[in-house]
Amino acid sequence: MFKGGALRLLFMAQDLFEGEKVLAFDLETTGTSTNNDRIVQYALIGTLADGTAVNVEQIVKPPVRIPLEASNIHGIYNEDVRDKPALSEVAEELAELIDGAILVGHNVRSFDYAMLKTEFLRMGRLAPQPKAIMDTLELVRRLKLPRPHRLGAMCQRYGIRLEAAHTAAADAAATMLLFWRLSVEHAGAFRRPLPELERWIAHGDSAKDASELGRGLDDLVPVDSMGKVRQDGDELVLAFGRHRGRYIREIQANDPSYIGWLLSPKGLDCPDTQARIKEHLRS
Repeated sequence: MFKGGALRLLFMAQDLFEGEKVLAFDLETTGTSTNNDRIVQYALIGTLADGTAVNVEQIVKPPVRIPLEASNIHGIYNEDVRDKPALSEVAEELAELIDGAILVGHNVRSFDYAMLKTEFLRMGRLAPQPKAIMDTLELVRRLKLPRPHRLGAMCQRYGIRLEAAHTAAADAAATMLLFWRLSVEHAGAFRRPLPELERWIAHGDSAKDASELGRGLDDLVPVDSMGKVRQDGDELVLAFGRHRGRYIREIQANDPSYIGWLLSPKGLDCPDTQARIKEHLRS
């Protein structure tokens, strides 16, 4: 765990997002499958919108046994979870923290948040919705930093002490520090409105309205006869509805139910375009 002066550095990340809830998020799990494995520990570290410190670390009892190979990585064994609460017992508190937060994590979009959404779906609950996701793995790739991009390697490069690696709290704290260091070293890239910053980290320069960027949606090649889906390089962009101007992959990651509707008979009235989207998401 980060203490003293190092802990104070966590709050520097909020300088970028004054008045926002900014939380680093990390999970330890029974394995690496976001569909089949289960959460064993979660940590949220950062600040609330009013500057109040958040330092939450919780072990939970999964409904399956923890494989030894997973325990050997994060140090949580079956006997450690015997008397711990189930995730469902702490879900309300967890959701309250994540809802509306700027969520920071290393591979958080594809793994930690995806895993969390699956767990909430199993409980029959809507997953908490962060205001934005700042994925440091996506960020170091977007900045074209030298490999390796593993959290431990990036921390070593930037002089961040990663104590008790592969515990949720240590990884979350290290990620917040890494995010702050990158925001200082590459300050120019961060001079964007929050939604645009998130899109840029995840996908590069996004396709948006001409009023915001030089090239608008109307300049992109339509995929269907109505121009509801358009081509931007190797990406498909939605050109209507509440996700207008967002990449199909981005929508799938953050609002998969909308993609489900889009591909249903009530969504796009064009089987060829629906097939194109399905193929695009599989690639």
